[in-house]
Amino acid sequence: MLPHRPSCGRTVLAALLVASLASCSFGREKEPPPPLGETFSAEDTYSRSFESPPEVACEATRRALLGQGYVIAESANDTLQAVKNFQPESDVHTQLLVRATCVPKPANGSIVFVNAVQDRYDLKTTTKSASVGLSMLGSVSVPIGSSGANLVRVASNTVQNVGFYSRFFDRVAYYMPGAEDVLTPPPPEPETPPDPVPVLLMPDVVPPAQEPPAS
Repeated sequence: MLPHRPSCGRTVLAALLVASLASCSFGREKEPPPPLGETFSAEDTYSRSFESPPEVACEATRRALLGQGYVIAESANDTLQAVKNFQPESDVHTQLLVRATCVPKPANGSIVFVNAVQDRYDLKTTTKSASVGLSMLGSVSVPIGSSGANLVRVASNTVQNVGFYSRFFDRVAYYMPGAEDVLTPPPPEPETPPDPVPVLLMPDVVPPAQEPPAS
């Protein structure tokens, strides 16, 4: 008896099914990832809603930045920019630029959007040179001994630390009108008492014995 062979139609159908599954999986594998991990999630990391109008919210934002040592570069009723400089190493300088925009909410209050960018600058030294003309060699560039140092930006990135923005908005809420009745500033750190001044104990002075008067 001859062995049973699958029909041609079943073979073609199975091949088409395998090819269809392979094409679907191949298409999913080729889907490109989001650029630099940017997903546009629903987390409100860079914004916070307040009950005050935009101009009041921006004023609270300005005071929060001033209280942390920032220098206000630009300021308007609904926008502001502030910068703060750091020097983690002797030849590395870092600048933190904070931009805030205050927009009204549809019902009442405002929304404060904040974005912080960290720029890194390195100190680059350049040596100046001058051209000297020689009859046999032509023009030759030789250093003249003077040099200059300039700060050159070598990196720039947006701060994405959730804790940074959370603490920032907490400070903005502290400077909102009426917040002092609800929020209290953190207690100051206890001051270290100065070292006590040593007290020198003087030895007791015994007065000399007096001789009785001669009779």
